[in-house]
Amino acid sequence: MSFDVDAVRADFPILSRQVNNRSLVYLDSGASAQKPRQVIEAITRAYEGEYANVHRGLHFLSNLATDNYERVRAIIARFLNAPHEDELIFTSGSTEGINLVSYGWAAPRLQAGDEIVLSVLEHHANIVPWHFLRERQGVVLKWVEPEPDGSLPPEKVLAAVGPRTKLIAVTHMSNVTGTVIDIGAIARGTDVPVLADGSQAAVHMPVDLAALGVDFYCVTGHKLYGPSGSGAMWIRRERQAEMRPFLGGGDMIRTVTRDAVEYADPPLRFEAGTPGIVNQIGLGAALEYLMDLGMDNIAAHERSLRDYARDRLGSLNWLQIQGDAPDKGAIFSMTMQGAHAHDLSTILDKRGIAVRAGSHCAMPLMEFFGITASARASFAMYNTRRDVDALVEGLTFCHELFA
Repeated sequence: MSFDVDAVRADFPILSRQVNNRSLVYLDSGASAQKPRQVIEAITRAYEGEYANVHRGLHFLSNLATDNYERVRAIIARFLNAPHEDELIFTSGSTEGINLVSYGWAAPRLQAGDEIVLSVLEHHANIVPWHFLRERQGVVLKWVEPEPDGSLPPEKVLAAVGPRTKLIAVTHMSNVTGTVIDIGAIARGTDVPVLADGSQAAVHMPVDLAALGVDFYCVTGHKLYGPSGSGAMWIRRERQAEMRPFLGGGDMIRTVTRDAVEYADPPLRFEAGTPGIVNQIGLGAALEYLMDLGMDNIAAHERSLRDYARDRLGSLNWLQIQGDAPDKGAIFSMTMQGAHAHDLSTILDKRGIAVRAGSHCAMPLMEFFGITASARASFAMYNTRRDVDALVEGLTFCHELFA
């Protein structure tokens, strides 16, 4: 199946709008992807004609909403090739998923002096929950630095593992540099449980949980062309059995008395309260859209974009690119001498080009590169070489302005 980028673009209504009297060039999908019409229609349909609370009613609409909602678990399992549907826990996104593991699995098991191995490439969502354990329980965080080009060899992570290492928590793809980490090699190289942050990777390449061998894997819906407030954390059954509930309330219990609580079986045990019903239904629609297009086809299109952007941006000898690992994703973090990242973003916006500026929730990585902020262009399946050309022209204008 060939990938028709123009047909894909036609599915995204927002891409036809003007920004500052220019055609929109959206290069901020690493923060949040735009939504196809199929997702927007699924959300509208759910609210207009199929909405009720789930799991709690015997009437028609409640049963319909429950079926539509629970069907998404099977869709996510198929998208990630998860071994078992009940290993998937619905979350509001990766941040909640990682906190679920921190509070529910790590906090009861780790003691003062136990270690968690992290990479400097991590998003704050995969850093701050572990700092909680450092502050409250004396857990030690061991940091692994990437190579100068932003790559992170698996053996470097494994070399940081010691007798008191209880968890390895690493990103599958950096949201700043696009570095792809061989998570499978890390999981195969140790008996220590591995948590992989799949927030970026699952958007851009096929993920096979049955083959990866990790213990925890999170995805977030708003980057997967789905609604914000949707996502999932995959937790291997053996690890679920070691966990305590994170949140307490309705739906996560079997019985409640004045003296005791009997918890529901997973995954409901870890899904307290009324969930984001329509958000998850929208995520299901997004994943079906991606699978219809084919993740291999999407990955091939984005590799072509990456290579074209790498050549064009690399020819600008006054532009510095942070991290250029060989098999990186189509994400480019940039600085220009004499111009702050916020200036670049503001000027590009005047030309209709949306990029992100700042630390990208990755302050340890900014420190590693010796900068405080960068401008980031993150490409998605709906981007084209025309978008790359527009970015290069905009950056050239910035360079001439600040020269």
